[in-house]
Amino acid sequence: MVALAALALIVIATLAAPLYAAHLSGTDPFASNLSGSITLDGIDTPIMQPETEGLGFGTTPIGPTGTGRYFLGADGQGRDVMARLLYGGRNSLVIAGAATVLTLVIAAVLGIVAGFFGGWVDLVISRLLDVLWAFPVFLLAISLSIVTISHGLVIGPFTIASDSLLLPIVIIGIVYVPYVARPIRGQVLQLRQSEFVLAATALGVPRRRILLVDILPNVSSTLIVFAPLTMALNMIIESALSFLSIGVQSPAASWGTIIEDGQGLLYTRPVVAIAPGVCIVLTVLALNVFGDGVRDALDPRAKLRVRA
Repeated sequence: MVALAALALIVIATLAAPLYAAHLSGTDPFASNLSGSITLDGIDTPIMQPETEGLGFGTTPIGPTGTGRYFLGADGQGRDVMARLLYGGRNSLVIAGAATVLTLVIAAVLGIVAGFFGGWVDLVISRLLDVLWAFPVFLLAISLSIVTISHGLVIGPFTIASDSLLLPIVIIGIVYVPYVARPIRGQVLQLRQSEFVLAATALGVPRRRILLVDILPNVSSTLIVFAPLTMALNMIIESALSFLSIGVQSPAASWGTIIEDGQGLLYTRPVVAIAPGVCIVLTVLALNVFGDGVRDALDPRAKLRVRA
């Protein structure tokens, strides 16, 4: 329940990003504000403050103010870090969630078809999954992102622009398919030999009905267990790709891009990079704990095995 409450709080906070930017921050989190200023304790304070160390050249963004405006300070472009953190979290959650749905749908279709029909169908699908499995996840995701980031992705009559959130969703949704499809295939192979499936086959029940009525409901619990765990992994990959500038593209933001923005400010304004990193850790931790709870609820035997 604690993990679910934490996830709900994070989702609600990110959904409230437009309200925060409009009514509390009063700034555009996607536009540079190098010459702007705010009033603190009745004093007009510039967003980008002159350097006080070394030769005194350059500027340093304002630090956390603890007020509605620039609560966590500004980044190197004078943008409100808190507002960008909320907007970036929304993009990170949307990408990770949509990629998870895509992963589960593709994996379920491939795993069920391969396990149920067997023969050459299983052979072709299994070899295709082996090819994807052979690549390390991060290497495959980075390679696909680098190839598609300049010209976008063309799938038949559909074209996904390089700055569209659909691009990282598709890439991240593909790389984890083998890791979900293989367990589903193995479960379907067992179900195919179960008594109720053999009885339905002997009675002449159409294969489509067996798949929808007997097979799919029995693998749905496995897919539900995989959902939060896969989403946690997808969020890590999305953050890594965005940090490398091959994920979410400017002017949009994600937690990974904000960490990259704060890389050059680690010694002066470390909160710019630390804040999104903490958000990623908390979200991934909550998803994993929630996933463990879902697994124990749907499979009590797993809980007994852990205790044993």
